[in-house]
Amino acid sequence: MAIIFNQKAKTFTLHTKNTSYQMKTGNLDYLLHLYYGPSIPDQDMSYQIMRYDRGFSGNPYESRNCRTFSLDAQPQEFSTQQQGDFRAASIEVVNSDGSYSYHGKVAGHRILEGKYKLNTLPTVFANHTDTADTLEVTLRDPVSNIDVILLYGVFEEMDIITRAVKVVNHGDKPVHLRKIMSMCLDFLNGADFDLVSLPGRYGQERQVERQPMTHHIHTIGSVRGFSSHQQNPFVILCDREASEDHGRCYGFSLMYSGNFLAEAELDQYDQLRLCMGINPKQFFYELKPGQVFEGPEVVMAFTTQGFTALSHLYHDFYRSNLCKSKFVGQVQRPVLINSWEAAFMDFDDVKLVEIAKAAKNMGVDLLVMDDGWFGKRDDDNSGLGDWYVNENKIKCGLHKLVEQINELDMKFGIWFEPEMVSEDSDLYRAHPEWTMEIPGRPAVRSRNQMALDLSRREVQDYIIEKVNAILDDANIYYVKWDINRSLTDIWSNGLPAEKQEEVYHRYILGLYRVMDEIILTHPDILFEGCSGGGRYDPAMLHYYPQYWVSDNNNPIDRLKLHYGTSFVYPTCTMGAHISDSGRFVPLETKAAVAMCGTFGYELDATKLSKKEQEICKKQSDLFRKYYHITFKGDFYRLTNPFKMGNMTAWQHVTKDKTESLISVVVTNLTCNGPQEYVRAKGLDPKAMYSVNGSKEIRSGAALMNGGLPINREVPEYWAFQFYLVKEEAIGTKE
Repeated sequence: MAIIFNQKAKTFTLHTKNTSYQMKTGNLDYLLHLYYGPSIPDQDMSYQIMRYDRGFSGNPYESRNCRTFSLDAQPQEFSTQQQGDFRAASIEVVNSDGSYSYHGKVAGHRILEGKYKLNTLPTVFANHTDTADTLEVTLRDPVSNIDVILLYGVFEEMDIITRAVKVVNHGDKPVHLRKIMSMCLDFLNGADFDLVSLPGRYGQERQVERQPMTHHIHTIGSVRGFSSHQQNPFVILCDREASEDHGRCYGFSLMYSGNFLAEAELDQYDQLRLCMGINPKQFFYELKPGQVFEGPEVVMAFTTQGFTALSHLYHDFYRSNLCKSKFVGQVQRPVLINSWEAAFMDFDDVKLVEIAKAAKNMGVDLLVMDDGWFGKRDDDNSGLGDWYVNENKIKCGLHKLVEQINELDMKFGIWFEPEMVSEDSDLYRAHPEWTMEIPGRPAVRSRNQMALDLSRREVQDYIIEKVNAILDDANIYYVKWDINRSLTDIWSNGLPAEKQEEVYHRYILGLYRVMDEIILTHPDILFEGCSGGGRYDPAMLHYYPQYWVSDNNNPIDRLKLHYGTSFVYPTCTMGAHISDSGRFVPLETKAAVAMCGTFGYELDATKLSKKEQEICKKQSDLFRKYYHITFKGDFYRLTNPFKMGNMTAWQHVTKDKTESLISVVVTNLTCNGPQEYVRAKGLDPKAMYSVNGSKEIRSGAALMNGGLPINREVPEYWAFQFYLVKEEAIGTKE
């Protein structure tokens, strides 16, 4: 059992392969956090907690004349409310009498085999080969009879610990949650920590920002109704000197697609608290007697070996324990071509077949019919919500069009934006009350579309019925699921005035139900999420095995986009295509960048020359050749594109270290500059490797310490790919 309870010391210790996490029922039955870090034997770590009379720090009433126990200075596992702790609170309860107070004390615990589940929210899961256990610790407020159940999932071999929370009203009166964090983690000393986050904007998502912790509350979050282009629900706390290969790194990844908040506070005593969960903006959730509220899951990881090792923990775990789609591991992803940048909305069935025929010469497996195939949809001002085929464009009908594509030995995919509605649509004219629109106020427009109110059951049912009808009508292999605006005008016509602050969260719950009923009921369809990269989070990846990184297809910009995304998300989830963007960048370079993801094309294949089609065919074949390396191997960031340098390089290595692919893009050639070398990582230092099939072989030690020279006499933005094969493996792989 990976969870040990010491009855005498009242400690709970969670052990993974390389880490330990400990808490205890401490003074006055408050749950105190003791330790998270490298593995320790069964040691009571409470000796580290020192108690002093700090002055101006309140003491719980039960402590009587003892002035050395203040929750304002104690490391808590789930911080209380109105108990003298002035740091970030984990919970804010508004009781029925209007008071703001929650005094959670340990009331019991359970240790269970297997991984817990949540009824309303997606979570990671345990495979049958995993050793996974669950700890439940119940905190109870003796006055209100409100229980907070802290959930811990321990994945022993994976070095992963998850946390979630449930709030149960055992009282006889309703209460309201104004804030509920899924996790709280207190460090006894955090003065030398840095905070790493992934901020950005539309077209420049998940850039990397690192800042030293200072005596403030550092907040990272979204209030846009979804996880957003501007922030990502993932943060790292790390040593000030941590690098790719060295230093303590703690990762926190929230499985939630709506408004989120991460608060990192360095307090007056240099203690550091990190809280993470649902953003409390416009959040005021009623909990009636007997009702349960579930907070989303946080996936935590720790390593002493820097950012690369932390990324590997998340990559391995998210590839195996996040999404059950058969496309995660069993089925090779297809090379696709999308109609969007080829034709936008100006297409018909004949044009699509022409694109498919030309794309076949490029080694493409799948044609995707993007926006414009439904309703009255010739631009982005109308038609959303009317999910029936526009037969003025698809004259032969959807079923026949798919058959024509299949006859070319190609698969067919289709685009939806199920959560949105155009004002100029049959759906809006029939049900204007189904949109988010505050009565008496003109609604904010974005692309002349509004958000459907997914908090309403009838809206969810409409989407499920219409989308499933299309998916069941033809042999559809792939779906691109889009959302192209943030949420505003937060209002539901289906809820009374006093429940309007529940709409943000109810929307997300409704979305997950819709996805359960569409995505999980079509296991043979490859789903890809797309919001221009703005809702790229683990909860989405629970449903989609891949997500569109960004609407910015410029391959040079993509170097930074892929770099930042890779800190937590495996490259097999990263939707990446070749397009006309970056027209001065060679096709080979665009392909090298796209091979860092799912690979495909966003262009008009009919306009490519025969030579260009042949180049694309070669690149498509290389993607397939390297697929087992890039989708299943370890990923290494060899350079940092945010720092001035002459090249950006990254590497994939198979788990057995027999094969590797190093990719290099020359980004900043200088006149008569120094010779550049790229140093490999992750190889067997004692093995010998061939490079691109050369008879000359190099040792893993030489490739990692000396590196490979990069030819300077190349055009700007040229790319190099080095395929390394362990000598004894040459010729053995089919």
